[in-house]
Amino acid sequence: MSVVVIGLNHRTASLGLLERMAIDDASLPKALHDVVTRQDVSEAVVLSTCNRTEVYVVAERFHGAFADVRNFFGELAFLPPEGYADHLYVHYDDEAARHLFRVAAGLDSDVVGEVEVLGQVRTAWQRSQEEGTVGPQLNMLFRHALEAGKRVRSETGISRHIASVSTAAVAMAGERLGTLDGQRILVLGAGEMGAGMVRALVDAGAAEVMVANRTFAKAQELAANVGGRPLRLADVGSALASVDLLMTSTGASSMIIEHGDVAGVMAARDGRPLLIVDVALPRDVDPAVDSVDGVDLLDMDDLRAFADAGLRERRREVDSAGVLVDAEVERFVSVAQAREVAPLVASLHERAEAVRTAELRRFAGKLSSLDDRDRELVEALTKGVVAKLLHDPTLVLKGAAGSARGERLADALRDLFDL
Repeated sequence: MSVVVIGLNHRTASLGLLERMAIDDASLPKALHDVVTRQDVSEAVVLSTCNRTEVYVVAERFHGAFADVRNFFGELAFLPPEGYADHLYVHYDDEAARHLFRVAAGLDSDVVGEVEVLGQVRTAWQRSQEEGTVGPQLNMLFRHALEAGKRVRSETGISRHIASVSTAAVAMAGERLGTLDGQRILVLGAGEMGAGMVRALVDAGAAEVMVANRTFAKAQELAANVGGRPLRLADVGSALASVDLLMTSTGASSMIIEHGDVAGVMAARDGRPLLIVDVALPRDVDPAVDSVDGVDLLDMDDLRAFADAGLRERRREVDSAGVLVDAEVERFVSVAQAREVAPLVASLHERAEAVRTAELRRFAGKLSSLDDRDRELVEALTKGVVAKLLHDPTLVLKGAAGSARGERLADALRDLFDL
């Protein structure tokens, strides 16, 4: 069985295609069970963030599992294979681990080094545990991925300065406006991303921050934490007439701000421009809004370009983080290989011990004249002989684990000792 990841992200797919493949929190349980009940899949984790949708599976048969997951993506987006298959990437075994570790470390994000993705990886794994779609292989992989992500952040400066999508979005807005000091801002969405943007806006000196959310209590709680003002969704339209900046990051499955909504608002703004930063996936704001006079609409594509421009300053940290990820992959592979042969090694030792004790019982009559001390010597002698005989084969088997040679040795051991 192999661990396989199949997915698409901001490097392989357009924002429009990513939107169609996004899986919101409410749809995640159904998606997990849809994947794990397919013929060649035995474990599954689905990771869907603002710049990727990935499915990690334990494959009973590689090609069968690949077809299963590819078909899942098509059904998810209501697209034929030719509409998305060329945008999918696939990694298996060691490279699947390397990919996940890079994701957890923030090396595969729009904003390199972002801290939010580590929590998203943890949440995806936890949801899979809650739904019962993971087992020993993916549990071990994701546990180690979280350790790798934490190590990269603690031992490098990869997450210094702009280290999240939310802070990058605020920095981009500040650059476009010239300053955020004294600006009136509306944030739509009070989840983790929205909370991050609100905190960054307050730190940047915004004069007023309003928070709107589908659940008004969450908007109240977040606004209270920063001295902002909560709004109901029904009041967003009227608030847009007076703010300088709208930032959106909801988890809604369809657009919240339509072209007509903004066109009507701009007519009441007396020519004052409006900047909108939409970092939601799927997008909260109709892309056609950008054609309204006086509106400047930025989305995840713009954020990527902004983040790439600042990446050169942290290239050394990126290289250091990559070295750590490679080291963690080697450690994971070593642990996984040892775990893979552990049952076989245990069976071999159990068989040898069974033979040893059976022979002692067979000669029990002839050994009956021995005193307790001599019996202890015989016990120690026979155990020592068995241990020495098995020592080298055990080391060779563990050292070759995970390779074609290791599989041949394991098969030979099973045949020779009927394990």
